[in-house]
Parts: sequence; structure tokens; C-alpha cells
Amino acid sequence: MRNAVALGTFDGLHKGHLAVLGIPDGYRKIALIFDIPPKCTQKGEVELLLTPSEKIKRLENLGFIVEILKFDEVKDLTAEKFLELVKEKFNPALISCGFNYRFGKGGLGDTALLESFCKENSITIQLQHPVTDNGETVSSSLIRNALKTGDILKANRLLDYDFSFNAEVIKGDGRGTILGFPTVNQKFPDGLTTPKFGVYKTEITIDGEAFKGITNIGARPTFPTDYIICETFIIGFEGDLYGKNLTVTLKEFLREEKKFSNEKELTAQVLSDIEKIQGV
Repeated sequence: MRNAVALGTFDGLHKGHLAVLGIPDGYRKIALIFDIPPKCTQKGEVELLLTPSEKIKRLENLGFIVEILKFDEVKDLTAEKFLELVKEKFNPALISCGFNYRFGKGGLGDTALLESFCKENSITIQLQHPVTDNGETVSSSLIRNALKTGDILKANRLLDYDFSFNAEVIKGDGRGTILGFPTVNQKFPDGLTTPKFGVYKTEITIDGEAFKGITNIGARPTFPTDYIICETFIIGFEGDLYGKNLTVTLKEFLREEKKFSNEKELTAQVLSDIEKIQGV
């Protein structure tokens, strides 16, 4: 079977990426990615939409063999040398990438060079034109901006799935239990794009069963912490989840974080939040 190689960072595997990954039947599908996003070395730390392990899992679920290049080992290759490496290592009959794909040292390689290389080596090239949504080009930066402004509905639409995070349940201060709504506490994962601080309608899956919940993401202004904390009240669940890794999926932004003057005000607001999502 002939090889088809998809080139890209694929952070988020959003609608635009899925178009690039639309390889015709009859090929062995290979996704060629780097161990770290190149932009991390160019702009410092880049907030991701998917953890590396989740990205690999999603690519494999799409039927791809995932090949990972160590960026440090290829970052100084010229664009031409990089293409030669791809040819020698993977012998592609087809190469697919986005319209703005850059490669080689300093990102000097572009799709015009790639088209020329493919023509010279009898490789079919599949260039994906921009995928748009309401007149905007779908991109990881557009999705990150939607998350940071609390537009979770837009972010989820552009991703074509609902944004989520996975983290270990840690011990809290027990205040939620005292107030009558015990919460699951998690540190928001390092490296992921942090959504706008506030309260979200969420879904939490426990042992294969989905539960509705409300999750506060932020610095918890009434009772501050020195890290980004996620506190989730899970409707209809009772049990000990300490030490387990849970995935929290964001469905809708409900309100911004705010500081309450006392526990009574906080309790009333949380009860109002819970009432909003019950039966919805």
C-alpha cells in the first residue's frame, strides 16, 4: 500500500486540520508531527488545545500512523533538506498539508516549494484551502481566543468537539461540603490554553457514565489559591474520587468569577447556578 503523509502541527485537530487529514482511501495514512510545536521555540511557551498524548490518540482513532520527529534534530535543516528527509524516511506517494504550511530552518519553506518538490518526484500533493466559519478562517489561534474570551460555544464549534481537560482530583479545603455542595478539585493542566475564568456548565464522565456539573475555573477570589483551580460540583454523584484522573468537558459559559462578601452569598449563587443547568 502506498504512503500518504499529512504534514502539520495539528494542535487541536480542529475543522481545518480534519480537512488536511482527509486522505483518500487506498493509502497508508501517516501523520508527521514534531515532539514539540515549532512555535514553542519561536515565541516561547505556546498554550495548546490538546495534550500531546490526547493528540496522538485522536490521530490514531482517525486511522493514522503517528510519526514523531524530534524538533531539535531537524530544526536546522534547510527546507529542501527537510523534504528530502520526508521522502527518504516515508516514501510518500501523496503529501497533504494546509495552505499556510511552513517548514525548514526559519520556516523558509512554503507550499510553492513543496509543490515544486512533489512535481519533480512524482508525488501527488493535496493542498487544503482555508476552512472558514462565519467568514473567519478556522485556526488554533482563533480557537484559543474564543476560549480566553469565554466563547466556549464558538470554540467547540470550531474544534468540532467539546474542549476538555483531564487532571487528578486533589484534596480541597472541604468548604463545599460544609456549604452543602461538595466539589471535585483539580489543578488546571500546565500547557493547555486556559479558558476565561468563570463558571461553566460541564459534563464529567465517571466510569463510563456522564454526569452534569458546574465548574468554576480560576483563582477563586473569595478563597484564593496560588494556582488555577477547577472546582466541580457533580450533580447526582456521591463517592470518593480523590486521586483519580477525571475529564471535565466544557459545554457553556455561565458567568464570570466574582468575589462574594460572605459564605451565604456564595451559597446562594452556587445554588442558582445549579438550578440553571438541572433539567437542561
